[in-house]
Amino acid sequence: MTDQNQYLVAVIGAGPAGIYAARQLAEAGAKVVLLNRDIKPGGLAEYGIYYEKFKMKHGLRKQFRQILETPGISYYGNVMVSKDGNLTLEELRAMGFQAVMVSVGAQGTKWLGLSGEEYKGVYHAKDIVYHYNKLPPFSTREFAIGKRVAMVGVGNVMMDIAHWVIRDLKVDEAIAVARRGPAEVKFSKKEMEGIARNLDLEALDEEIKRAAPIMTSIGQEPDAAREYILSGMAKADEPVSDTRFLFDFLASPTRILGDMQAGVCGLEVEDTTLVAKNGDTKAKGLGTRRVLDVDTVIFCIGDKVDETFGLPVQWNEFVKNPEPSYPVGGISYEVFDPEAGKPLEGIFVAGWSREASSGLVGIARKDGENGAQAMLQYLQTSPPPADHSKSLADFEKALKRSGQRVITKEDVVKLAEFEQAEAERLGLEEFKLKTNEEMLAVVQ
Repeated sequence: MTDQNQYLVAVIGAGPAGIYAARQLAEAGAKVVLLNRDIKPGGLAEYGIYYEKFKMKHGLRKQFRQILETPGISYYGNVMVSKDGNLTLEELRAMGFQAVMVSVGAQGTKWLGLSGEEYKGVYHAKDIVYHYNKLPPFSTREFAIGKRVAMVGVGNVMMDIAHWVIRDLKVDEAIAVARRGPAEVKFSKKEMEGIARNLDLEALDEEIKRAAPIMTSIGQEPDAAREYILSGMAKADEPVSDTRFLFDFLASPTRILGDMQAGVCGLEVEDTTLVAKNGDTKAKGLGTRRVLDVDTVIFCIGDKVDETFGLPVQWNEFVKNPEPSYPVGGISYEVFDPEAGKPLEGIFVAGWSREASSGLVGIARKDGENGAQAMLQYLQTSPPPADHSKSLADFEKALKRSGQRVITKEDVVKLAEFEQAEAERLGLEEFKLKTNEEMLAVVQ
C-alpha cells in the first residue's frame, strides 16, 4: 500500500496492548500515530512489573524499541490525551484520523469507600508499584509505611506489595486480608516463592482450620487450598527479614481506625461466610466485627478506567458495544454511548482499557492485536483518504500550540543509552531517572 493510500489512525497509550496494536496496524498498511502520556513507552511492562525482574524488563524494552522502528509508526511521548490534556479525542477525529485505538490502561484508582481512607498510611497498591518502578510523579512521592501492614486482596499485586514490604522494608508483620476463603486466592505459586519462607505456617494452619467447616459446606477442599498456598515453598527464596507473613481469611474491611494527624491505628473487618451462587462463591457478612492491629493499609483490589478521559464509563470500565459490528473472537472492541444508544464510530479499546486489571503482558499483547483486527475490519468499510498530509500538519500544529515537549523514538533510544551507561558506571543492574525533568534534560 502506498503512502497516499495508507489509513491514518491514532493509538493512544504505548503499553503492551498499544504497541502491539500499532505494529499490527502499520503492517496492514496504516499510518500510525502512537501517543503516550509517559515519556517512555512500555506502560505497565515498564512501570507495573516488579522492579527486580530485570531480565524480563530488558527483553520487553528491546522488543518495544524494535517495534517503534516499524515503518509507518510515529511515536509521540509526553503527550496527554484527555478532556483537559494536550489533545482530546474529539480534536483527533476532527483532524482527520479515521479511527482511534484507546489502550491507556486502567489509570483510575478503585477504592472501597470506607471511613478513614483519607488517613496517612492508607494507600493504593498501584501508586506504590509506580513509586518503586520510578514512574513520575509517583517516583518522588513519600509513603509512610509502618511496621504492621494490612494488604487488602489476595492476587499477584498483593504479592508484589508483600514482597516489597517484607524483603525491602522488612516490616514486622504483613497481613493479607481476604473477604473469601483459602481456596480462592488469586496469586500464582511463582509469586509466592519470593516470600514463602516468611509465611507463619502455624498461623496459616489455624486460619484454614477456622475456615474448613465453611469451605466443606460448599464443596471446597481445605487441604487442597493449603497445598496450593504452600506450592511456592519448594523453590522459595531465602528470607532476608524476620517479617511475619499472615493471611486473614473471611474478613471484609468495614472501617479504618485512626485520625488525620496520627494516621492509621487499626483496620476493622466484618467476619464473612461463603455461599454458593450461580456456580460461583460469594462472601456474605455475618455482622460480627473485629479489629486488626495495623498501622498501614494498602488496597490491592484492582483498578478502574479514568473517567476524565472522555469516553462513556459504567461499572469502572469504558462501555463496549453489546452487539459489535466488528467482533474478534466474540469480543467487542468498539466503544458504545449508552445515552445515545449507538457506538462511537471509529473509537476502539484494547488491553486494560477494554477490561481493567485483566491479564499479564502476553494477554495484553494479544488483546491489542485483536483490537487492531477489529479496527482494520472497520477501516475496510470506508475508503482510505487520498492524502493525509493536511491531517498530520494540523496534528503537529496542535501539539506545537500546546507548548508540550514531545518525545520521539530517537529520544527514547537516547534515554535508554544514557540509563544503560549510568547503570554500568554505578555498577547497578538497572538505573532509571526519577523525574520527567531529568529525562527531558537528557534529550534536549
